[in-house]
Amino acid sequence: MHFDIAEPFNSTGDPMFVTAAFAQEAGSANAGSAFAQFIPLILIFAIMYFLLIRPQQKKAKDHRAMVDALRRGDQVVTSGGIVGKVIKVQEDNIVEVEIAEGVKVKVIKGTIGQVLNKTEPAAT
Repeated sequence: MHFDIAEPFNSTGDPMFVTAAFAQEAGSANAGSAFAQFIPLILIFAIMYFLLIRPQQKKAKDHRAMVDALRRGDQVVTSGGIVGKVIKVQEDNIVEVEIAEGVKVKVIKGTIGQVLNKTEPAAT
């Protein structure tokens, strides 16, 4: 059997056109279920929000609070793995950390990954 793609007939010789009544009927049946096709997409977005986006926002908020609470005397670990003691907290987002006796390093507050020992504020 040889089929020519350019001819609009099927193997029995009948024309392969869809009648207007059949096309109209199929369109009206799908119009009611258009919203139903978006339900899985909406569910996937909701699952992604609750499993990925929301926990990440909470983690970022907790890290921001930890960085804002840094004070002199706290023992910290930077994101590079350097352990040191906070010597000075500057206003312009910089912390001075002593990593060995007499060795001081200035780091960005956002690079502080963890606070190991929190110092208590002085009683007044």
